[in-house]
Amino acid sequence: MTTKSFRFGPATLVTAAFIGPGTVITASLAGANYGYALVWALLFSVFATMVLQEMAARLGIVTGRGLGENLRTLVSAPLLRWPLLLLVVAAIVVGNSAYQAGNISGAALGAEAIFSGVTFIQHWYSSTGIKFWPLVLGLLAATVLWFGRYKWIERCLIGLVLLMSLAFIATMILTRPDILALVKGAFWPQIPAGAMLTVVALIGTTVVPYSLFLHAASAAQKWPQADIDTRSALAASRADIAVAIPLGGLISIAIVSTAAIAFFGSGQQLDNVSQLAQSLTPLFGTAATWSLAVGLMAAGLSSAITAPLAAAYALTGIMGKPLDLKQPLFRLTWLAIICIGVLLSSLGIRPLNVIWFAQVANGILLPLMCICLLLAMNHKVLGAYKNNRRQNVLGALVLLVSLLLSGRSLALAFALL
Repeated sequence: MTTKSFRFGPATLVTAAFIGPGTVITASLAGANYGYALVWALLFSVFATMVLQEMAARLGIVTGRGLGENLRTLVSAPLLRWPLLLLVVAAIVVGNSAYQAGNISGAALGAEAIFSGVTFIQHWYSSTGIKFWPLVLGLLAATVLWFGRYKWIERCLIGLVLLMSLAFIATMILTRPDILALVKGAFWPQIPAGAMLTVVALIGTTVVPYSLFLHAASAAQKWPQADIDTRSALAASRADIAVAIPLGGLISIAIVSTAAIAFFGSGQQLDNVSQLAQSLTPLFGTAATWSLAVGLMAAGLSSAITAPLAAAYALTGIMGKPLDLKQPLFRLTWLAIICIGVLLSSLGIRPLNVIWFAQVANGILLPLMCICLLLAMNHKVLGAYKNNRRQNVLGALVLLVSLLLSGRSLALAFALL
């Protein structure tokens, strides 16, 4: 296997995971309410994601195991191991089940905008009371995962990420951004009045714990130790991260820019992404609206594939099962999450209690996963590939940010009580 020419790899799955409906909504609100002022927060989130994902990928490549499997060996004391593993299962599996409804609903929103004139779909909903697109999109996600071949899944997600990139960046170009304001927002950090929670939300939609499980396991499968030497695999992985993660950041910046042009300073309030799409038509024509709809559909569908995939990697790894995409527990996990997401989305149910629990669990899990990852990256099993001082300092900085994100998630969750 050669690594001389660059190819997209597992880092693209991470981009597909964090550019979902939640990121689209958060970035849209940031642009609409604060213009370009918070672009710097997106740049920082890209940096933090690259730091953590490089460690996760290195762990998977060197050990040949996912993060879940490494956690089993890292925490040997049963009194610590089982509470930690149960928390991971609760946050990743249960949490992704709740968020899957949002992923599918977001993709359905984009699909409805694209195919709004199809009478069959309108007749379906009026006669059954069940939304059409969540069923179709859930079936697409299940089809991609059912084949159980990593390369096939990776190629599908690369295609969706490239489609997202073209759609959102084209929308930004069509809306003619203020380049000077964008550059100032990127390199002159400021927090306007009332923007602190939005800053934390922008970082929190990018730096997510389940991407660590996704990246470690997928890197171990992409570059198996029997097929490629470790140094070559690590070089390929770092090149992959250096392209794919910043590409995700560029998509987020494009969304911020589009919302800023359409809403910032207009006196209008942005309540949802549909409103953003509608506002673009009279200003910039149908091309911008269509681009936004295509991007939203691709973002929702990519996250609808990666969320169940990450949950399956996490659960099977924690249970000590091999990284086999056709393994029964692996398939059962992602299938259950897709079914829950389709059910909640197609019936229009908002799983408030489950989402509340997921936010609490994720709020605790993110800094905990950062600590566990740093401990794992300094373990003797990595040998010469352990963290150096610079990597530990950067990891500690991201840990501090994760504590801030944790506080925000917990505060938001308890505010729902």
